[in-house]
Amino acid sequence: MARFLIVFLIFGLTIYALIDCARKDETEIKNLPKWGWLLIIILLGVQAAAIGPMAYLIAGRNRRNRGPKSKRRILPPDDDPDFLRNI
Repeated sequence: MARFLIVFLIFGLTIYALIDCARKDETEIKNLPKWGWLLIIILLGVQAAAIGPMAYLIAGRNRRNRGPKSKRRILPPDDDPDFLRNI
């Protein structure tokens, strides 16, 4: 039972890292190109005790700020002070 659980966790980690890498933009991945990380994840995934996925998660991903994204909010014209100044 424990062997099955370990294999299941390694397989899940490999799938997670593969999907995460495939969905990221090229600019969000560091140290190697995207195709290089995908190749490492696939080749060193389940066969090599998840060395590839762990390497990607540690060294290949950019860490995001966990705070809210600071997007500029679009204001309607009657609430926008810059627009009202220009009238």
